[in-house]
Amino acid sequence: MSNHILGLLLHPGREWHQISAEHETVSHLYMHHILGLAAIPVIASFIGTTQFGWTFGGDESYKVSLTNGIALGIAFYALMLGAVWIVGSLIHWLARRYPSRPPRSECVVFAGYTATPMFLSGIVAIYPIFWVCLLALGAGVCYTGYLLYKGTPRFLGISHDKGFIISGMTLGWGVLLLEVLLTVVVMLWNMGSNTSVMWQFFK
Repeated sequence: MSNHILGLLLHPGREWHQISAEHETVSHLYMHHILGLAAIPVIASFIGTTQFGWTFGGDESYKVSLTNGIALGIAFYALMLGAVWIVGSLIHWLARRYPSRPPRSECVVFAGYTATPMFLSGIVAIYPIFWVCLLALGAGVCYTGYLLYKGTPRFLGISHDKGFIISGMTLGWGVLLLEVLLTVVVMLWNMGSNTSVMWQFFK
């Protein structure tokens, strides 16, 4: 597992400086950071949805079978791995007007590290109370936004004002991508089921 996790959570400014100096490759990022962290929400969700079931805080819960849980976990995992590359490509595109624009590979590395809080927040899905998971995800998104704000100016070699604009646009598109990802996962989960969480919103 990456040795940058605590640094990003406790002193992100110093940690971004160290990450930038390493010039890490995308393959190294995935092997030592993303593959392990992305497994946290997947494993937690698998345990939570198959053993306890989703609940809105009441006595009623909605479980999935082990077979469906495995299929859903694989799909969820693949989507998250792809989302890191997409957000990195977005950062690369947004920085196209700056002379210090890093290569796409470094942008993907930057995106991977900024997603750290969101991956960690997925641990609460091990006992999936809907509103608790929603609050945890919101906290992860907020801290990801803070990491973007702190890291973008240094990463792109631009002013804090310009960095704020780039980080805001990246966070906005990233949240949209997250919503699409979660929608796909929920739709996959609910295929063929009339007693699922999704149906509760349409009753």
